[in-house]
Amino acid sequence: MLLPLDGWHRDHGGRMVEFAGYMMPVQYEGIMAEHLWTRESAGLFDVSHMGQLFISGEGVDAALEAALPIDLSTLKLASVRYSLLLDENGGVLDDLMVTRQEDGFYVVVNGATKWDDIATFHELLPEDVTLNHLDDRALLALQGPKAVDALERLAPGVAALTFMKSGRFTLGGVEAWISRSGYTGEDGFEISIPGDAAAEVADLLLAQSEVKPIGLGARDSLRLEAGLPLYGHDMDPERGPVEAGLAFGVNKRRRLEGGFPGAERVQRDFAEGTAQKRIGLKLEGRQAAREGAKVFHGEQEVGIVTSGGFSPSLQHPIAMAYVDAALAADGTALSIDIRGKKLGATVAAMPFVPNRYHR
Repeated sequence: MLLPLDGWHRDHGGRMVEFAGYMMPVQYEGIMAEHLWTRESAGLFDVSHMGQLFISGEGVDAALEAALPIDLSTLKLASVRYSLLLDENGGVLDDLMVTRQEDGFYVVVNGATKWDDIATFHELLPEDVTLNHLDDRALLALQGPKAVDALERLAPGVAALTFMKSGRFTLGGVEAWISRSGYTGEDGFEISIPGDAAAEVADLLLAQSEVKPIGLGARDSLRLEAGLPLYGHDMDPERGPVEAGLAFGVNKRRRLEGGFPGAERVQRDFAEGTAQKRIGLKLEGRQAAREGAKVFHGEQEVGIVTSGGFSPSLQHPIAMAYVDAALAADGTALSIDIRGKKLGATVAAMPFVPNRYHR
C-alpha cells in the first residue's frame, strides 16, 4: 500500500522497503549519518503508517477505561498518555498514545497492528461509543534538539508545549494537531495533518536548515538507544506489562481497581513479580547481537535477545533481552551466543543514551 508521501520519499532519494504492509524509506544518505543528525539537529520521519483513531460518544471515558488500563480522571485536556491494549490473559496486544481532546480521545496505535487494534476496540467498546479511523490523515515526526527551533518558525506557539502536551496549530496554512512527543528519546513533535497536505508540509519542514529526512533504519537505532520497545519484538501477547518493563502504562488506580482486560494476571504480576524481565545489555567488542540470539549465564541459557544493533552514539553494540528476573540487576555479567561464539555482555540501565524530553 502507498502512503501520502510515497512519491516525496522517492524524489528525495529514499531507499524504499516494505514495512507493515506499506512501502517506506529505510534510509536516505545512510543510517549512521541520519541517526547522528537527529541526535544533534532535527530529523523528519514519516510515520503515516501508524493508526490514527478518534473515539467519542456518551460515556466514552468509562468505555475506554474498560478497554485500557488507563486512568482518564487524571488526563487533562490536550494531555497525552501512554497506555496498553491487553488481551484477556494480560498479554500486550499493542502500546498506544491517548490524548484527551475537546469532544473525545485521539488515539495513535502501531502501524503493524492497527487493523487488529481497531477490531479489538470494536469488540470492547459499547455501541454508543464511536471509533473513527482517521485514514485520511498523515503523521510526521520531527525529532531532535533543534526540532523546536525549526517548527516554531512555521507554527508559532509550539515552543510553549511541554513533553506529552498537545494542541491545534496552523502550519503553513494547514491545520495540524501537534504533540510534543516521539520515539527517539530526543525532544520533538508528532504532527497530524490532512494526507493531501503532507507533501506541502514536508517541504516546509525540510526547507528549514536544521531538518533532514530520516528513514526507518535510524528510527530503529534511535529508539533502541532510548530503551524504547518495538511491538512484535520486545513486547507481544506472551509478555505482560510488568515483565516487559511497561508498568507505567498501567496507571496506579487501575492497578488497584482492575476492571480492564487481563487485570487478574497484571495485578498478580505486580504483587508477585515475574519469572523474566526485559533488560538492556552492553556488549563487548564490535559485533552486534540480533533478535533471537540466546543469552547465557555461565553454561545455562537464561534468556533471549529481542532487539539489538550497533549504537552510533556510543560506538559499541547494545541490545534488549528477556532474562531470568534473578539476573536482571545492572552490572550482571552474561554472554550472548552469536553464530556459535559466546560474547560477553553486561546488564545495563536503560535508556542507554539519556532522554532529552522537554518537561
